[in-house]
Amino acid sequence: MFGRSCRRLLGLRLAAAASLFLSALALSACNEVTIPGLSGQPQATAPVRPPPPSEAVQPPVKPAPPPAPAPSAPVAAAKTRVALVLPLSGVNAALGNAMLDAAQMALYDVADDNFELLPLDTKGTAQGAAAAAQAAVAAGAKLIIGPLIAAEVAAVKPVAHAAGIPVLAFSTSTPLAGDDTYLMGFLPNQDIARITAFARAKGAAKFAVLAPRTPYGEVAVAALREAVEAQQASLGEIDFFDPAAPDLSTAVKGFAAAAQGADAVLLPEGGAPLKALAPLLPYYGIDPQKVHFLGTGLWDEPGLGSEPALDGGWYAAPPPAARADFEKRFHEIYRHPPPRLATLAYDATALAAVLAHGDRGPDFSAAALTNPSGFAGLDGIFRLRANGLIERGLAVLEVEHDGDMVIDPAPQTFQATTQ
Repeated sequence: MFGRSCRRLLGLRLAAAASLFLSALALSACNEVTIPGLSGQPQATAPVRPPPPSEAVQPPVKPAPPPAPAPSAPVAAAKTRVALVLPLSGVNAALGNAMLDAAQMALYDVADDNFELLPLDTKGTAQGAAAAAQAAVAAGAKLIIGPLIAAEVAAVKPVAHAAGIPVLAFSTSTPLAGDDTYLMGFLPNQDIARITAFARAKGAAKFAVLAPRTPYGEVAVAALREAVEAQQASLGEIDFFDPAAPDLSTAVKGFAAAAQGADAVLLPEGGAPLKALAPLLPYYGIDPQKVHFLGTGLWDEPGLGSEPALDGGWYAAPPPAARADFEKRFHEIYRHPPPRLATLAYDATALAAVLAHGDRGPDFSAAALTNPSGFAGLDGIFRLRANGLIERGLAVLEVEHDGDMVIDPAPQTFQATTQ
């Protein structure tokens, strides 16, 4: 449990972040969420008593009046407890602890003394996640933030739902959304819809996809089918590759032969597998000077432009400017760069802290969480939908050797699409 005394240990106040997060997008002017300044409790004063009567005058004997009641001490506001359920041990411990660090930054920036964050360890397993959820319920948590992966979310969801506690999970597994479970993760279908629409507007008419044979790859292919249909374009070759294969040449060679004539190729992969895959495409005849290489949020990592085949590629992702200051300050505090998912923990914790400031007390209701005007966080604007999925305002970026560049800005408001 982290109170304000622990937050002081950070030693560096991130003043800019509080004003950045949850701006007036959150609610209309007549209903705006504000973060009040912290004020001290009123001081009790001694009762004023009359001076003693003069000894020269003897008044009639009367019953003594009852003593003035002592002023009552101020009643402390009830604490609002929120559980943060993450893999703090096990295979994903490094990521889980970095996300906890980011959540503590949000706690220090936004929360007041009446907000308590209760970190609980899933141990990287579904069983550990279920036990953490049960501990959160027993501790009186009003909201659960996390867990991280689909199996853990699946274990937490029924426990939280039975207790009537909403969940802000970091998974991208869309079947888990709903029944008061909201997904804060970066959903590939939104990335693909955004980048497909942009490429179509730039003249691409025929798309192809080479995807990893993983659940993410399957989702990406399905999303591209929908996006191409929505844009009245055509979908050509669809191929999968084994991301664990030591040599991708055979898979890429077959794909390249079948994908001739495509205007754009979607590569829903990231990291080392993407860098191994990309140079094989031009080697086998897919010229990036003529065919646009498209990516998802997995491309949102530094140094991608060091691979010449990806230089000039396009991908959709949250606008990077909003999180730049956070990344710098995180590094100053913890002496290492934050993982990409750290902003999710910050935004979820800050959202919880702000909703705990409601005029009528903490409000984690579905109506508050799914405010149609949305919220503004480190990853740009976002809003939670009634079906449990998140909608984000995404930018389009171009990969460049010296750093990726925004070529189509993210929207600043959901006003145009709010019903």
